Amino acid sequence: MAIIDLVRWAPQEGETIFAWRFPHTNLSTYTQLIVQESQEAVLFSKGQIMGKFGPGKHTLNTENLPVLRSLYGIPFGGRNPFTAEVWFVNRIQTFSIDWSIDRMAIHDADYNTQLPLTASGQYGLVVSDAEKFLVKIVGTRSEFTQRDLTEQFTGEFTTKTKSTILQYMLKHRVGFKQISAYLDMISEYLKSAMNPFWADLGLQLTKFYVSTIEIDDSTPDGRRVKEAIAQQAAMSITGHTWQQEQMFDTAKSAIGGLGDNSGGLLGGLLAVNMMGGLGGGNVAGVMQPQYNQPTFGGPGAATPGPAVPGNPMGGAVPGGEQQVKMVYCSNCAKKFPSNMRFCPHCGDPYNPCPHCGTDNDQNAKRCVSCGAYLQSGAGVCPNCNAPLAPGSSFCGHCGYQVVASGDVCSRCGATLPPSVKFCPRCGNKR
Repeated sequence: MAIIDLVRWAPQEGETIFAWRFPHTNLSTYTQLIVQESQEAVLFSKGQIMGKFGPGKHTLNTENLPVLRSLYGIPFGGRNPFTAEVWFVNRIQTFSIDWSIDRMAIHDADYNTQLPLTASGQYGLVVSDAEKFLVKIVGTRSEFTQRDLTEQFTGEFTTKTKSTILQYMLKHRVGFKQISAYLDMISEYLKSAMNPFWADLGLQLTKFYVSTIEIDDSTPDGRRVKEAIAQQAAMSITGHTWQQEQMFDTAKSAIGGLGDNSGGLLGGLLAVNMMGGLGGGNVAGVMQPQYNQPTFGGPGAATPGPAVPGNPMGGAVPGGEQQVKMVYCSNCAKKFPSNMRFCPHCGDPYNPCPHCGTDNDQNAKRCVSCGAYLQSGAGVCPNCNAPLAPGSSFCGHCGYQVVASGDVCSRCGATLPPSVKFCPRCGNKR
């Protein structure tokens, strides 16, 4: 076979090749080796490395390759043939390697539930040790591309990236609501954790970016969670609760049943009762005992009685056993018995309305169901420190005017800022 006089590699523009092997092995001590500025050449013969060459023009003689004397017994000087593989390694950084992982499950700190997540981004690699890279990764291939790299290490990369992201979120208690603010810190954390893995293969991780961390909606669980979060956000914007949403739906169904006689008069009264309860009107008391939240208990449990003043929910009259009913938590919207002081699902304190028993937020001044004043909304007189009755404008002990008469809404009792002309809560004209 003919002796090769010139060895070089001129990759095509746009190629993403990490290493390329010269197709011929018949060389001589007169062969010229040309290495580009962004390349490094490595010669192998008889299972060992003969030498490494940086950018420039080199002659493959015994002066540049002293190992030729021991391997082939070539004397100094003269034109002597030998066989060797010439590998060219690309030393240019690569930034555009895309990555994505899915099916990451974590117990989220914000929503206090299991969230399926997916993440994506880019990373960049550069060959830092050509000899180690060729021996440990390339092997007997004729070339090694970016695609070969991603296919060969998909399993290891996915496992390490997934576990590192979840470790960071758990360690720093990062919830899904704030995850976008931590993308830069997660990227640096991942780069530090992944660099030893690539360094062992002769590569250096130059950049690592996490672009997105989202809920994985490719699974049924992910779609349900995403829909629930969207509903929660919508209710937060419109200013109503999950309990009110359920009452609206029930009332709508009951009113719809009047047209086809499927609900009858009972359904219509149920709808009127619920709508009256939402608005704080007195219509809610017409049929309230019949449509209270369900009761439970064994033999001897209290049974609903007729409505009495101060006990419109149809509970036991004074002197009898207190009725236990199911209420909805104002924090997590889950049911729990009214004889508990805290929600067993989220631990939120039970703040019952004295009129209807509905659970309210600790800072609420009026019941979200019937509109009654709550004791938590009462204050103290700034003059004598005596407790004030809810909604009062004057102290009942010293007569001190707590709120100016023009600063209280005549309809709902809300405090009005000096500059407003309409009540911000109910819209009543000042």
